[in-house]
Amino acid sequence: MPEITINLAAGRTDEQKKGMMLDITQALVKNLGVTADAVVIQINEAPLNNKMKGGQTFVERKAALTK
Repeated sequence: MPEITINLAAGRTDEQKKGMMLDITQALVKNLGVTADAVVIQINEAPLNNKMKGGQTFVERKAALTK
């Protein structure tokens, strides 16, 4: 049973996350020969102020893009 964990910065819609999980499920079905029922996917979302890249929190990075 393949189990996939995805870490994301918060902010995607439920529809976006579901679409991503469906695409990943189909890729595993196709490439690993498992059934969709065997695939487990979990998304861990972090608030933007709890995630940093390049010395800036994602809140700061988002603010810089809107300037």
